[in-house]
Amino acid sequence: MLSTATPAPIRTAALLAAGLLLLTACGGESTGAADGKKTEGFPLTLENCGRTVTVKAPPQRAVSVDQGSTEILLSLGLADRLAGTATWSDPVMKGLEKANAGVERISENRPSSEKVLDKEPDFLSASFASTLAKGGVAPREQFEKLGVPTYISPADCTGKDNSGGGDGARTAPLTMDSVYTEVRELARVFGVPERGDALVKKLRARVDKATEGVDASDASLLYWFSDSKAPYLAGCCGAPGVITKELGAKNVFDDTHDEWPQISWETVADRNPDVLVIGDLSRTMQTAESAEKKIEFLESNPVTKTMDAVKNRRYVLLSGQAMNPTIRTVEGLERVAAGLRDFGLTG
Repeated sequence: MLSTATPAPIRTAALLAAGLLLLTACGGESTGAADGKKTEGFPLTLENCGRTVTVKAPPQRAVSVDQGSTEILLSLGLADRLAGTATWSDPVMKGLEKANAGVERISENRPSSEKVLDKEPDFLSASFASTLAKGGVAPREQFEKLGVPTYISPADCTGKDNSGGGDGARTAPLTMDSVYTEVRELARVFGVPERGDALVKKLRARVDKATEGVDASDASLLYWFSDSKAPYLAGCCGAPGVITKELGAKNVFDDTHDEWPQISWETVADRNPDVLVIGDLSRTMQTAESAEKKIEFLESNPVTKTMDAVKNRRYVLLSGQAMNPTIRTVEGLERVAAGLRDFGLTG
C-alpha cells in the first residue's frame, strides 16, 4: 500500500525555469560520466510505465522518493550516488542500516517538489505512479522538462489500472518478475548491471528456500495493512497475492482485484480467516499503524475478537514494505511461510 502524506504543491513556471537553468549549469546536459568521459552503454533508453526514459549517463545525484525504490538502490551498493530519499513507512531493511545512514532523508513522507529539486537531482525514482503524479510530489513531465529522468516501479503499472483513484486495481496478477525487472533496470541505469543480476539471483534463491516443501492449500489468510476504522485489506493480486500463491494458500479476499480495498470488519469476521497477516508500520498517519495497536483492536472489538485467528492468536507480523511489491516481498514470503509452519498449517 502507498505511504502517502498531504499532497505537496507543484512549482510555478517561474521556479521550474529557474531550476532548469540550475540543472543545466550543474551538468544536466552532459552525455558522459561525472569525469566527462563517455560511459559504455549510454545514453540508455528504457520504456517505463508508458513513457520513454533516456538516461544520458549513470546518475551521480539521484533522489528516491519511495522506500521500496530506495532499498533496491541501497541493496545495489549505490548509497554514494543518492542525494536524498523520502516517504518511509518502516525502518530500513536489515543489513542496509549503515548504507542508509549516510543518505539524507529529505522527508519522512512525500516531499515537495522544491525539496527534491533542492538536491539538484540527475535521476528520480519512485515505487508508485501516484508519487510522481498530480497530487504527489509532482507529475513526471515536470521533472523531465528540467532534464531529470524519472523511473517508476514496473510492479505498479504492469497489469495494473491506476486510473480509478485509491491504490489501483490489478488487471493481471503481480509476479516477482516485475520486481526483478525493476532491480535489473535500475542496475543498468546506474551502470552496474552485474549487481542487478547478482541481487536477483539471491532473491530467487530465497524464494525457493522459503517455499521448499510447503503446501498451505488448507490455510486461509487475510492481510491487513492499516487503519482500524475502515481497514485496508489486500485484494487478490498484489504483493500479498504473490506470497499466497507461492505458498499454495488462499486469500479470503481473492474475489477483489482492488489493490487495497477498504472492507468492513463484519465482512472480515464472516470470512473468518485462519491466519491474520498484520502490517507493523512505524509511521503514524492512520489509526492502528503498529502491529501492537492492530492486535489490541482485534482482541477488544466485539466483532473481531470472536474470529478463530484472533482467539488462537494466529498472527504473522510484516513490515509495510514486505506487503508492497518490492524486494521485501521475499521477506514477507519467508515470514508467512514460517508462521504457517509454526501454526501447523503446512503440508
